Amino acid sequence: MHAYRTHHCGALRATDADSTARLSGWVHRKRDHGGLLFIDLRDHYGMTQCVVAQGSPVLKLLEELRPESVITVTGDVVPREAGTVNAKLPTGAIELRVREVEVQSAAEVLPIQVAGDAEFPEELRLRYRFLDLRRDRQHRNLMLRSQVISSIRRRMIDQGFTEFQTPILTASSPEGARDFLVPARLHPGKFYALPQAPQQFKQLCMVAGFDRYFQIAPCFRDEASRADRSPGEFYQLDFEMSFVTQEDVFAAIEPVLAGVFEEFADWTGTKRAVTPAPFPRIPYQQAMLEYGSDKPDLRNPIKITDVSAHFAGGGFGLFAKVTASGGVVRAIPAPGAAGRPRSFFDGLNEWARAEGQGGLGYIAWDADGAKGPIAKNLEADRVAAIAAACGLGAGDAVFFVANKAADAAKFSGAVRNRVGRDLGLLEENAYRFCWVTDFPMYERNEDTGQIEFSHNPFSMPQGGLEALNSMDPLDIKAFQYDIVCNGIELSSGAIRNHRPDIMIRAFEIAGYPAEEVEHRFGGMLNAFRYGAPPHGGSAPGIDRIVMLIADEPAIREVILFPMNQQAEDLMMGAPARVPPERLKELHIKLDLPPVKGAKPG
Repeated sequence: MHAYRTHHCGALRATDADSTARLSGWVHRKRDHGGLLFIDLRDHYGMTQCVVAQGSPVLKLLEELRPESVITVTGDVVPREAGTVNAKLPTGAIELRVREVEVQSAAEVLPIQVAGDAEFPEELRLRYRFLDLRRDRQHRNLMLRSQVISSIRRRMIDQGFTEFQTPILTASSPEGARDFLVPARLHPGKFYALPQAPQQFKQLCMVAGFDRYFQIAPCFRDEASRADRSPGEFYQLDFEMSFVTQEDVFAAIEPVLAGVFEEFADWTGTKRAVTPAPFPRIPYQQAMLEYGSDKPDLRNPIKITDVSAHFAGGGFGLFAKVTASGGVVRAIPAPGAAGRPRSFFDGLNEWARAEGQGGLGYIAWDADGAKGPIAKNLEADRVAAIAAACGLGAGDAVFFVANKAADAAKFSGAVRNRVGRDLGLLEENAYRFCWVTDFPMYERNEDTGQIEFSHNPFSMPQGGLEALNSMDPLDIKAFQYDIVCNGIELSSGAIRNHRPDIMIRAFEIAGYPAEEVEHRFGGMLNAFRYGAPPHGGSAPGIDRIVMLIADEPAIREVILFPMNQQAEDLMMGAPARVPPERLKELHIKLDLPPVKGAKPG
């Protein structure tokens, strides 16, 4: 017999009755039923109920063991008595009557409990992540992650992609976040950068003639934590294709994403609908107008409407002034909301003020007509025109946001989300995908007034070199696109700029002189001068995909060993100070900020 186990703890069935088995695992839970000690023994695969009778020579040993101790038990597999079968467990038809026990590792008092559904502070969970991962929810999440990655890898290979691994130690690249820098001991004063993404390398794969590349790529960004973004590092499905248009990229990745979400659509126990390919395409400007976001949640049926013309020169003076000064008025329909109590409208108005807005005006229609402060001051024909433009009638309401176009778009999107949730309009049990396309190539920095890249600097501008030379930069669109699911951006991508002359001009508009472009991106530019195919790709985030499928609110719940929100690894104690001799070896001197509250000298 094997030293540790003949079966794992999820394997035994009724057909194994009357046999001898040996199991190893963790003591999940103990129950003393007066004369019988029941132990739920758990391993990676499942749980088996073990029974020790009064008078057994191993009873005292097992009674004294703490939960999460690791033991090996040998005994007889017997059917459970009628009425005690546990249909929720695959092993629930049998139990193991223990004859022998060997303690492999005794556990100390636990800082967090593994059995049960008790909640614990995040700091405690991360400090003892190895215990947290023994809990069923976390264990399932990480197994889901592994299975999702396996499914993605299989589907990409079936689509003709080849997996490669790109360098981790590389040069800095402008990806929109701070780099993590690594000192180069052999090159004093110089640093490697951990890749924010394998952007340049995957493009060089296309120049090298590999045609279809992918990898499950680690990426490193020194940025703040968010619910859908892990600080420090994350993983993405990085892929690139040669001789493709934007639609070719969409056609390649849609079956992969739709297929993965369909494969795991019932992971949480409820079957979820998945948007069939081809996914809807929504131009950026339309997304900002109708959804107030470039990450629209299509489970919400509400569409925002521009009603600036219906307030311009009208009797509602506040909004008339906004439109006269170049601002806009956006209407957010609230179907069926007119019957809600006044507290519903007052609550939204208070929420808007808490968000730094002046309030949230509205019109509501009942059987007698339009109601509310705006309706009292706005001409009846204009009120009717707003109702028609928004497709509203008796029983409905509409909220308004008036401001500069960019600010109005952002807040109207927040109102749309809030109203959709409060009215229960979001489609349940669904994954709704879309592509947001035609992003602007450039944007103006509000603080400096400078023209900057708005998205990926390596994208091909629509219209090519001619557009860069003849158009207002703020009017130039790029072959850039994001894929969005349920209001969460899964990836950004683009058809790449593969011509050196177009790239140098594109960077020049963003304030990078040609010599700086040559210095920073010389490797890629030099490669392009020797024949580069048109190419494009994208990089859906693995962590976000798994978070959506697992229906988890925070991305840390689907990462094996995540950092906390301050980018600290509480379990391993990172980041940590290093000895002075190590710094000297790396030719580094520290210039630390003063400690708050410390006395001079």
